[in-house]
Amino acid sequence: MTKKKTYGLRALLNDIHLWLGLISGLIIFLVCLSGTILTFEKEIEGWFQKELVVKPKGNKQPLNKLVQLPTLKEKGTLTAVTLPTNGKQPYVFSIKEDPKQRRGTQYEVNPYTGEILKPEKSSAEGFMRFMFRLHRWLLLDTSIGRPIVGVATIVFLILSLTGIVLWFPKKIKWKYVKAGLKIKTDANWKRINHDLHNTLGFYACILILIMGLTGLCWSFEGYRDGLSRVLGTPVFNRGGAPKISAGNTNGKQLTLEEAVALANKELSYAGELTISLPNKKNPFYNFRKLADASFSTVAHDQLTLTTTGTILNKEIYADKPLNVKIAGAIKSLHTGTIYGTFSKILYFFACLVGTSLPITGTFIYINKLKKKRKRNRVPKEAMA
Repeated sequence: MTKKKTYGLRALLNDIHLWLGLISGLIIFLVCLSGTILTFEKEIEGWFQKELVVKPKGNKQPLNKLVQLPTLKEKGTLTAVTLPTNGKQPYVFSIKEDPKQRRGTQYEVNPYTGEILKPEKSSAEGFMRFMFRLHRWLLLDTSIGRPIVGVATIVFLILSLTGIVLWFPKKIKWKYVKAGLKIKTDANWKRINHDLHNTLGFYACILILIMGLTGLCWSFEGYRDGLSRVLGTPVFNRGGAPKISAGNTNGKQLTLEEAVALANKELSYAGELTISLPNKKNPFYNFRKLADASFSTVAHDQLTLTTTGTILNKEIYADKPLNVKIAGAIKSLHTGTIYGTFSKILYFFACLVGTSLPITGTFIYINKLKKKRKRNRVPKEAMA
């Protein structure tokens, strides 16, 4: 008498993993595919666009003169300037062409001649915008597409967690665990397909979980607010820098050149410097500097100066508490830009694995169905 199989926790997790995967497979495939391409968005656009290189000629023009260029003034209100450390790279001027613009339009300027450099429009821009809309909203209206992608992301997180549990063999022995860490390339295609799903999914699961947990910040405002409460600091910090009193502005006003010199004295290392110029709402200079030697792309130091040169605020990234660092890195953690090219490569392969999982998982299900039907088929001899 055969022992009746019990429906345990592992069987339940297997069914959850199977049916959620089949139901959400197409959406997960599209989101991961677009995410894979967007990992190297800037690089792909750069391949199809002529790089703007500045030829050093004489001395750079003073910033005070460059910000007063009529060709820039006629475009709108200058809000920020970015100064690279590489002398062959142009300055970047952020200009609000319309008061409703949140960040403004970026113009690249030759610091030696004051010429506005106009890059050729990349033929990849339209394609990358298409991929972005597919990734964020499935090409639907944002009110419809955003929650659908959000729910699919939650499903993918559940699939990742159940997949990790199911990856471990029933009997935890090294020879069984070891088998799950490699792909048996000399086996038949069914076994190879199973290993591609099982093994690659295991290796990519940590990055997939990070991408999913951070990605929900764009899908659900409530989730973002909840994460902010858990971290104890705002995620994205839409309000910008902490509220700072403008201080005493009586006295000699700094020129832009003098303000930059003072900022570089306080943040005395080579690095890209971005200056947010004083305005009615924030009547002081805000500086953000990223060291050339920094491995992280989010490790900016910040400095706030009055227009007379008084230091109102100085924030060194290394001194920030961990929760503030995590909150400030949510976007970079999601896109893989946090450690530059190194992390982008890891995210690219993790997204590629995520794209393949719905495909390999579907084939595993089809193969199991065929095997079950074959097992349940009544032999002709028995019917005779």
